[in-house]
Amino acid sequence: MTIQTGDSIPMVNVGIMTDDGPGVTSTESLFKGKTVALFGLPGAFTKTCSTQHLPGFVNKAAALKARGVDSIICLSVNDPWVMDAWGKSQNVGDAVLMIGDGALNFTRAAGLEVDLNDKCYGPRCKRFSALVEDGVVKTLHFESAGFGETSAERLLEDLS
Repeated sequence: MTIQTGDSIPMVNVGIMTDDGPGVTSTESLFKGKTVALFGLPGAFTKTCSTQHLPGFVNKAAALKARGVDSIICLSVNDPWVMDAWGKSQNVGDAVLMIGDGALNFTRAAGLEVDLNDKCYGPRCKRFSALVEDGVVKTLHFESAGFGETSAERLLEDLS
């Protein structure tokens, strides 16, 4: 079942790049006691993800944080190495925390898996965005046609 507004974020381990290389962190540590702008997408370095989704959150990071967001998390079904390289190529800096869900721990537990085998991508994460407060989903958006519903601008509207 797909995660819904009012649900708690699944407590699973996800991948993160550390100063010592790839590591593992818990979603509990990422969300507990914080307001988080979370967005997920099918894959690092892909067209819409690289030209619109991630850059939108980088560009709107200050505005989101000014409205009470403690952290912005980008999640994709890639490993921490890929997420780190993509973040560097997009000049993310400290604006967005790049999380790898290569094992689909979060994606599957949240019911966000989409089968993109027809494109030879394999299982991926649906494109989504959410505002999460202390581990509870407050707003949640999915794309229905084109791009825009899961944008940083949409989450800024939710915070108005």
